[in-house]
Amino acid sequence: MSDQVIAPTPEAPPARDLLAEKIVAALAGRPLVLVGMMGSGKTSIGKRLAQRLGLAFVDSDHEIEAAHRLTIAEIFASHGEPYFRNGERRVLARLIGEGERVIATGGGAFIDARTRGLIRERAVSIWLQAEFGVLMRRVRKRPTRPLLQNADPEGVMRDLIARRYPVYAEADLVAHSRDVPHETIVEEIIQALDAHLAQGDFSAKMNTSVLPPPAARVAVALGDRSYDILIGPDLIATAGARIAQLRPGAGAFIVTDAHVGALWLAPLEASLEQAGVRFSRIILPPGESTKDFAHFQQLCEAALEARIERGDLLVALGGGVIGDLTGFAAASLRRGMNFVQIPTTVLSQVDSSVGGKTGINTAQGKNLVGAFHQPALVLADTGALATLPPREFAAGYAEIVKYGLIDRPDFFDWLEKHWPAVFGRGPELEYAIAVSCESKAAVVARDETEQGDRALLNLGHTFGHALEKIVGYDSSRLVHGEGVAVGMACAFRFSARQGLCPEGAAARVEAHLRAVGLPTRIPQALGGAGDAQEILAVMAQDKKVKRGALTFILARDIGQSFIARNVEVEAVRAFLEDELQSGD
Repeated sequence: MSDQVIAPTPEAPPARDLLAEKIVAALAGRPLVLVGMMGSGKTSIGKRLAQRLGLAFVDSDHEIEAAHRLTIAEIFASHGEPYFRNGERRVLARLIGEGERVIATGGGAFIDARTRGLIRERAVSIWLQAEFGVLMRRVRKRPTRPLLQNADPEGVMRDLIARRYPVYAEADLVAHSRDVPHETIVEEIIQALDAHLAQGDFSAKMNTSVLPPPAARVAVALGDRSYDILIGPDLIATAGARIAQLRPGAGAFIVTDAHVGALWLAPLEASLEQAGVRFSRIILPPGESTKDFAHFQQLCEAALEARIERGDLLVALGGGVIGDLTGFAAASLRRGMNFVQIPTTVLSQVDSSVGGKTGINTAQGKNLVGAFHQPALVLADTGALATLPPREFAAGYAEIVKYGLIDRPDFFDWLEKHWPAVFGRGPELEYAIAVSCESKAAVVARDETEQGDRALLNLGHTFGHALEKIVGYDSSRLVHGEGVAVGMACAFRFSARQGLCPEGAAARVEAHLRAVGLPTRIPQALGGAGDAQEILAVMAQDKKVKRGALTFILARDIGQSFIARNVEVEAVRAFLEDELQSGD
């Protein structure tokens, strides 16, 4: 592929304002490179960003098409994708070498490791992150995308998102591309650039690590068993020093799964080694099916074979499954050991890692065998969330919403306005996690073993756990947070049906959950029709059942949830039958 093409002469840029002057000066001649999926708006937003900064704009795909006098689709068809990617890499190298400008790249450009390395060294990268629904609406307007020319374009798009988003997350900045005026997104990028470049002489610091800001700290007040939740970036890389300080001389036994271990085990072990903490590990299979008796036994025997002593620490590195399983093992091994939670998902950072609930699933239901056993420390590394697939991120967000619905209507209001920034992994994400942890810590301090108020934290779980059980804890069909989302929407609709809360509150909850891409109806969770009697039978095994009577968390309004005991079974049955007939 030839890259010898003369770039079009850009129009004279408008005069820059003071902020634009400041940003361009700090860039020190480096270009801004926009990366992201097809349909994320790299060209349209890039043009406006260039105009805002008084810079030239160039689209790498257009450069390639001009050089070949062929469209991208025609190049794919006649020469194949490897040929295209090789030429794309050369064109981008030339464009980046030509200095300050705004460059829009093709969706696969940043995935190439050599191109990514070049951008990291000589440019500033900005990921335009967009949700699945937004991308599909946009790409349908241009049916020439070569990667979507097949019988299942939606399936291809989901697969590309799952594979590419963890790589895009390596970009310097993230902007949430959504259906708002482009100027809104451009101004958000401008503010983020200003903050990013304000660290000083940008050209001198491009390849220099910058100390992360202090982690947010939330205290869980339980007397002599109190502990801290630290929230912020780079906590895995500093975990060794914190663990050594927490328990001087103690060893560590790390529990993780194959997915998380591939990403975060090496930096955790490096930090332990640097701090002089002896350690060993076990790597378990990923998924909800690991939270069972067989893997509990495997974990315990591996820890004993590693000669873990009672004064040592178990370290849970992973999501809720690993955290629950490790905590239960810590409660049982040597008749009780300390453990550290290092949650790597949104759901585990705001829920399962906090409060000391541990356990495993059985054939009869979820979390029916376990113990209350508090961790000694929780390290919620927000950097670990950058590699989280979009579906898992959204599922974890359901638990964040839960805290607003229980007793923080102001927080729910805030989430309705700021959820795009939360999904964009901006500073709003750390704030949302901190508020969630503060809310849960306050409840746990009042009622550690769920004799009263702590049951409020189960909002949506009676419905959600039943749905998870019915699909066999198959995460390809339904992940925990999705079950909770459906459960919360059901709890509000049931409350409205019983005359307990306004219809508008239930509609508002459902609208917000739908807006972020979460399911809200039982048929969505089950993948089709279900049976009301089957759902009721599973609910009867729930831990919240007392003397055979059903207990639900219902609501009088948003932020006004309450514990409803002795709910009439027939009322629930009639509700479920109507829900199952309503479709999705």
